[in-house]
Amino acid sequence: MNYKAVDLFAGAGGMSLGLTESGIDVVAAYEWWDAAVDAYNANFTTHQAHKQNLAEEEDSIRIISKFSPDIIVGGPPCQDFSSAGTQIEGTRASLTVSYAKIVAQVRSKCFVMENVPNARRSNAYGEAREIFRAAGYGLTEMVLDASYLGVPQRRKRLVVIGVLNGSDGIARNAIELQESFLPLTVRQEYPDFPVEYYYRHPRSYARRAVFSIDEPAPTIRGSNRPKPANYTPHIKDATTSADLRALTYQERALLQTFPKNFKWNSHSKTDIEQMIGNAVPMEMARRIGKALKLILSGESQEYQSFGEWLRTNQADTDASARDVVSRLRRAATLTSKVDQAELDEEEIMCAAEKEQMKPAVLSQVLRALKLWQEYIDNQSEVLVG
Repeated sequence: MNYKAVDLFAGAGGMSLGLTESGIDVVAAYEWWDAAVDAYNANFTTHQAHKQNLAEEEDSIRIISKFSPDIIVGGPPCQDFSSAGTQIEGTRASLTVSYAKIVAQVRSKCFVMENVPNARRSNAYGEAREIFRAAGYGLTEMVLDASYLGVPQRRKRLVVIGVLNGSDGIARNAIELQESFLPLTVRQEYPDFPVEYYYRHPRSYARRAVFSIDEPAPTIRGSNRPKPANYTPHIKDATTSADLRALTYQERALLQTFPKNFKWNSHSKTDIEQMIGNAVPMEMARRIGKALKLILSGESQEYQSFGEWLRTNQADTDASARDVVSRLRRAATLTSKVDQAELDEEEIMCAAEKEQMKPAVLSQVLRALKLWQEYIDNQSEVLVG
């Protein structure tokens, strides 16, 4: 079935691009920032982004309702919630409530809201949650790490999926089915990446600032400062080499999984950096789109993720299930096993001994391995990534 989507607070189009790649028909997008509208429209030919103040809720509802979308997606501005910002709720936070009111009135079959993890504790999201529930949406709230969703970047985001007349948590299994076993490194995604090490300005000099392409990149932010001449290396920097630079905006766009031919037009470098930092990574959005199609078609019930199996067959809470999955990933990291079928208890124990892992932690890792093997034995087909 062909599902129609409308993208709100669309930015340059990372979410729209990913949904399109997943087979969802994005029919319209709305954004207030002129630079983002221009960039969006330079890259999409089947529909347009329109300049619209989404705080004008009645007008927005009237316009969006004309499309009768199956899906509404949106990332209301997150600066008021960001750990890099003031964390004081202001006028931008109220756009989260505007988004909820639009969704509640248009009544799409499902919606996706993306924001920084801190937004979950905000008053604005608390109010939005009540609006969603009153409109009949079952909510799945997850903090996702993009490096497990095909993006070479440890970008953590709150993703809320609402399903009309659905139960809470209904989308969790479908999202977990899209996750890979290990985080994706920059080198794995881009073997010919131009640098081995690079500088990303930290929020404070108590944190490291130098990263290797043999790990996922840190979160791509809207600003991109060069390495200071007087920078003092951090003990956890990936290298102490003085020959380092910040990434170009083209390289940062790649780490957000924008295609190389994405057009940023002739906007200022500051605008381009901000558009890149604000974007939903295209590949993350593509996998969210795949999950939405599984949910809307009912096919997500045909498969169980490892986490879903733990919750339903081991009576684990969601927190306990996440902990087991985390321990299994720890085992894979210890042994460098990309294929989870190759995980071996003896090899894990040898690697744990070299790392001087605490016995209690090793016991939890081995329990996770045992549960994983039991899960594999009970599945006719396993979908991972």
